[in-house]
Amino acid sequence: MKLLMLAPASVIHTQRWVEALHERGIQLVLATQHDEGSWQVPDGVRLVRLPHRGTPGYFRNVPALRRLLREVRPDLLSAHYASGYGTTAALAGFRPWLLSVWGSDVYDFPYEGWLQGWLLRCNLRHADAVASTSEAMAQQVRRLVPGIGPVAVTPFGIDTERFAPQPQPHEGIVIGTVKTLAPKYGIDLLLRAFAQVLSAAGPSALLSLVIVGDGPQRAELEALSATLGIAAHVRFAGAVPHAEVPLWLNRFDLYVAASRLDSESFGVAVLEASACALPVVVSDVGGLPEVVVQGETGWVVPREDVPALAQAIQRLIDAPEMGRRLGAAGRERVLAHYRWQHSVDEMLRCFEAVISHRAQRRTVSAGTLQ
Repeated sequence: MKLLMLAPASVIHTQRWVEALHERGIQLVLATQHDEGSWQVPDGVRLVRLPHRGTPGYFRNVPALRRLLREVRPDLLSAHYASGYGTTAALAGFRPWLLSVWGSDVYDFPYEGWLQGWLLRCNLRHADAVASTSEAMAQQVRRLVPGIGPVAVTPFGIDTERFAPQPQPHEGIVIGTVKTLAPKYGIDLLLRAFAQVLSAAGPSALLSLVIVGDGPQRAELEALSATLGIAAHVRFAGAVPHAEVPLWLNRFDLYVAASRLDSESFGVAVLEASACALPVVVSDVGGLPEVVVQGETGWVVPREDVPALAQAIQRLIDAPEMGRRLGAAGRERVLAHYRWQHSVDEMLRCFEAVISHRAQRRTVSAGTLQ
């Protein structure tokens, strides 16, 4: 199979798809208007940097993409993000093409204005097929375009060898999260819930909260931790390379994702925590409830409900044996349903189905003309 992927080279998920598909023998060209940073593109994968950047680039890069498609003549064009790269793919006019939606492109972008909504819906309708990383986001696609037909679910799987239980020495009980420090991820809610837990335990309690990640809200969140009187128990670790995330997860006793918006389309970070055998507490937004079995692998609480979040955290602190049981069950669920190789298998099946369906339509059309 010869594939042309249109996606941001700067994003870890693009990089993982490229590496995995290349390992499966796919002839792959990655076209992008984003820099790949320190990522080493696999030998044998052709990286094409489109000439224009930013929002205008999604329109101005269409001629360059058309030339590349004529040169490469791929079996399939796979575009990622329905808003930006989906626009470039739709305007290029190539068939067949698969459009993968990732989150903000269907949860946020279409509600920014009537033009954005119209453009997003056009892109979804124009694609030969649409894929989503979660069932929740597939339902969002169907809300945007009723009658669109089947939406394939191709989740981001977990490397269960890298993300595995390897507990690191630490003192006391460590509550942790790995998130961008932005309002939609509810780090402020986690700080307030932790303040309630710490207040109940007393200031001498060996409890700490570790927040891995960086973002526009960092200064505000650091100020909030000081205002709440918990700064001595909170560590802002900053951004870390994805390769180091397993080490941080294995320093935690439990993991919390307190996101407040449905644009939390799929709980990759939650699954990574579960793969490390951590019990998890998540809010009931987007795709997070899909990756947690209530009372079996963790706890799902109502969004923006600080007391409920604090209660779930306290429950795991008070019952460490239950936490170990939930964590072990979480890893077993990841092994059963979310292995990375299983996800790659699903994506390849999706590719083959799109190519096959397009070929059948061509055959039917040719027969009709005769």
